[in-house]
Amino acid sequence: MLKQRVLTAALLVPLVVAGVFYLPFPAFVAAIAAVTLIGLWEWTQFVSASSRLFTFIIPAAALALSLFSIPFSAMALGHVTLPPFALAATGAAWWLFATVLVLSYPRSGAYWTHSKLLRLLFGLVTLLPFMWSVLLLRATDYQFSSFYGAKLVLLVFVLVWCADSGAYFAGKKFGKHKMAPAVSPNKTLEGLLGGLTAAVAVTWLGTHLLNIHFANVGVFLAVTVVTALASVLGDLAESMFKRVAGVKDSGNLLPGHGGILDRIDSLTAAFPVFTVLYFAFAN
Repeated sequence: MLKQRVLTAALLVPLVVAGVFYLPFPAFVAAIAAVTLIGLWEWTQFVSASSRLFTFIIPAAALALSLFSIPFSAMALGHVTLPPFALAATGAAWWLFATVLVLSYPRSGAYWTHSKLLRLLFGLVTLLPFMWSVLLLRATDYQFSSFYGAKLVLLVFVLVWCADSGAYFAGKKFGKHKMAPAVSPNKTLEGLLGGLTAAVAVTWLGTHLLNIHFANVGVFLAVTVVTALASVLGDLAESMFKRVAGVKDSGNLLPGHGGILDRIDSLTAAFPVFTVLYFAFAN
């Protein structure tokens, strides 16, 4: 299993980085939309509906509607118009609410676990804001530099990867105090601290190497720490939804890793939060 995970990651990471930097913007939109669509399909497992295919019609239509109603050219998104930013803000607000659901689980489950409609809605506010947040970041300053937005997207990827890796190794070495035992028994507060430390250190280095600008050090620290916390929450939230649905992985598309959602769960929270904070305070 570990060998499969390493091999899959070794193939995926270069492909992701190359795609972020070198795909023409329309192709990048298509790629992110495809990832989102697969994620929405996998989410239908969490709804526990009698027909996954029938359930999938609603989120697929919502994705298509957003693409038809919101201009998604690089120049249009580069001006950060209200509709895509509102979607990103909706995602950030959802993760604030999801924090309550995760930290109060299983008590919170009494209010939503029996509602298929709510569980489907949770998938929409998880994945659609993620998609538009990635696109907004990628289009940042596109008229001046086609790569600046790509560097922002890469920075969020690195931040999340480092937070996840730092949490894993710190938790394995020092972990004693469970963070959310009802949702994910293996995650500890010591691991969380290790993840935050790794995220801040590597992201600080990344901003200098990539020449990414923040208003000041305080804003950088706030954006990085809150985004890293959100990434942990994304992982915990998917664990909660999988636990309720009685599934181990969201899918089997990626050998050793499970499904698409299993790989992007942290990113679905990190991107909307980072995008809102970056455009509101860091620019």
